[in-house]
Amino acid sequence: MKVTLRQRRKGKRISLYLDYYENGNRKYEYLKLYLTPEPDKGSLTKAQKLENKKILQLAESIRAKRYLEVQNNIYGFENKEKKQGNFFVYLEQWIERRSESKGNLGVWNSTLKHLKDYHPTGISFERIDEEWVEGFKEYLDKKALSRSKRPLSQNTKSAYFKKLLAVLRQAVKEKVIQYNPAILVENFKEEDTHMEFLTLEEVRKLFNTVSRHPQLKNAFLFSCLTGLRWSDITKLQWSEIQYSETYGNFIRFKQKKTKGAETLPISEQAYELLGEKGEPTQKVFENINNVQRNYDLLKEWVGEAEIKKNITFHCARHSFATLQLTLGTDIYTVSKMLGHKNLKTTQIYAKVIDNKKKQAAYRINLNPNG
Repeated sequence: MKVTLRQRRKGKRISLYLDYYENGNRKYEYLKLYLTPEPDKGSLTKAQKLENKKILQLAESIRAKRYLEVQNNIYGFENKEKKQGNFFVYLEQWIERRSESKGNLGVWNSTLKHLKDYHPTGISFERIDEEWVEGFKEYLDKKALSRSKRPLSQNTKSAYFKKLLAVLRQAVKEKVIQYNPAILVENFKEEDTHMEFLTLEEVRKLFNTVSRHPQLKNAFLFSCLTGLRWSDITKLQWSEIQYSETYGNFIRFKQKKTKGAETLPISEQAYELLGEKGEPTQKVFENINNVQRNYDLLKEWVGEAEIKKNITFHCARHSFATLQLTLGTDIYTVSKMLGHKNLKTTQIYAKVIDNKKKQAAYRINLNPNG
């Protein structure tokens, strides 16, 4: 049983399709993949040749997979049924399965909202092709608005588009679709962003400022003192808070983001922020999972402390790193405490400190008029 990859001229492009027999019937399957033909005069550019090569490789991988499916008699009703499924329903179920990832949940829900704004009538998997994916990218770039009715920032566009790419990759893994229609679509280039963090004086201000949500206050300050990610703080259980004669108080946990097992010593001040010890399976910081309410309360608390910065929960981790480096802790130790696998990730914080030092060097001016 052969599955042949064929080409057909379609306007200014060459369309790729599969030609094979199944149960005695000849079938043509158009892959919605296109090559750029050789021009009448001259030749293709290097970039065009490379693009054609990538497309042919993708088409060949689909052909090989289809051959195995036909041989094993699994290409038929089941696959078609999945492909005809509603993409938005699949995405909603995917988000539901990831509901424990509080930090990312808002981005997933925003992505779903924008996808529905882009295609209000809903869409099946079989109708999602490269052109549709490119269309969503253009929608994010030119039409999509934030909650404050402003155009999306470059990094927000990238974050939403990444989610679409992720869910399409998952659909391939789960055999809902046979190939990823977004495989040749590039994401937005992200911009370097200003890293906001608190000074030691500002952390002390927050410590001495009353919050309407004491648990939220303690959790944020705990992150400032330990560098723990907010996603790890929201799931932290009392069984993970441990003590030994050698290390004193420490946390033994698995990072939510990297899945790496970590042992992190904590200071007496950090331990005091934990409050009264609960049952082993009980969460240390309770009632801090409402993302929007938390953000509003954090903003209010920071305002009460008269801090004029746009502080988010991740700023606590930034603050820990920059304070440790400012106070003389070597970068290798800071990297270990943050749970970074690569020192380059930690060096971003060192660069921030170097810039601060450079600014400080210019503050002493011997010329009173200069």
